[in-house]
Amino acid sequence: MRQVDWWFDFISPFSYFAFRQLDRLPADVTIRYRPVLFAGLLKHWGQKGPAEIVPKRRWTYRWCVWWAQQQGIVFVPPAAHPFNPLPYLRLALAAELEPQAISRIFDALWTTGADPADPAQVRALSSTLGIDLDRLDAPDIKAALRANTEAAATAGVFGVPTLSIGEDHFWGADALPFALASLADPSLLRSPAMQRVDALPVAQTRAAL
Repeated sequence: MRQVDWWFDFISPFSYFAFRQLDRLPADVTIRYRPVLFAGLLKHWGQKGPAEIVPKRRWTYRWCVWWAQQQGIVFVPPAAHPFNPLPYLRLALAAELEPQAISRIFDALWTTGADPADPAQVRALSSTLGIDLDRLDAPDIKAALRANTEAAATAGVFGVPTLSIGEDHFWGADALPFALASLADPSLLRSPAMQRVDALPVAQTRAAL
C-alpha cells in the first residue's frame, strides 16, 4: 500500500471540493488526513488569504459557485466567511479523523448555508458524531492541531488543500489529475523539464512592504 498525506482546513471551500475527489485515488493508496490551521500557514509564509483581498474574495466565491455547478457538487456557502474553523478542526481530530466524520463536517459547513459561528452548529455536529464537547478543549487535541500545522509548514506546504506524495506537494482543488499522473509515473517530476523549472533562478525580488 502507498500512503499520501492530505492537508486541509474546513475554512477552505477548495478543501471541500478536493475532499469530494479523493475517491479517485488508486485503490492501493491510503490517505492520512492532516487537518491544519490555514491561518497558521499564512502567518508562517507571510501571505494573505484569498478572502483578505477584497477583489480576490469576490472572485473566489464566484469561481467556487461556477466550479460546483460544473462538477455537479452541492455548494451552499456558510452564512459568513471567513469563519473560525478551530472547533471544527478539533472535532475532526476528536473523531479520530474518520472520513465519514470529516465528510459530515464539510457538509455542515459547505452545503447548508448555516452560520459556523453559531455554537448550536458545533453542538449538533458533536452530538451526531458522538463526541463530548469537552474533548474539543482537551490539551492533546489542541497539541495535535498545532503539530500538524507545524509539520505542514516544515514540509513546505503553503496552502490548503495539499496532497503530499512523499516530499512532493500537489496544491489546490484542481491538482488531483497532476497527483494521479505522478502516482502513475513516479519519474514525472524528475524529468528534465521539471528539473529545469525547479532550478529556475530568480531575476528580481519585490521590495519588502
